[in-house]
Amino acid sequence: MGIISLILPSCMFYSMAGSIPSHIKTIAIPLLENETAEFGVAEDITDGLIQEFTLENILRVVSINSAHSALQGKVIKITDAPHTFNQDEVVSEYRFTITLNMEWNDLVKDETLISKKYTGWGAYGLSGDISTDGVDNDGDGLIDELDDDEFGEPRAFATKVAVRKIAEDILNDIVSTW
Repeated sequence: MGIISLILPSCMFYSMAGSIPSHIKTIAIPLLENETAEFGVAEDITDGLIQEFTLENILRVVSINSAHSALQGKVIKITDAPHTFNQDEVVSEYRFTITLNMEWNDLVKDETLISKKYTGWGAYGLSGDISTDGVDNDGDGLIDELDDDEFGEPRAFATKVAVRKIAEDILNDIVSTW
């Protein structure tokens, strides 16, 4: 009984942030560079990354002047292409894909902790209403009326889904690298 009482309390205080270097408590996410012809995509992706990092609350998002670390990168490729066809060989689903080169830099020790390419995608149909397009727009296994978060302009929603997937991958890399 004594050993169990020592082990359980220590397990209750474990957090994913515990695997990040102890001197890093904050992160800056400055505007990404955009190497594509897609207008406004760098701003949308940067805003999405900030939102996801804020929601996860693993590192506090701050300005570059007061940050311990920075997530910096470039939008290197955007594709918006047919993905699924129906039996008449007509496009029924498009896949919007974003590819980024990202670095997570330790600003205190002046070193790069992660340097990697990330890709995320979102799907949309042609109906103009993603809540009735018959497409699993966010890849969660739910379609239309069964999925309470599928609403909005199709391509904008696909962008949001792609950014969320990239942010999740980056967060997973940050907490699992250490």
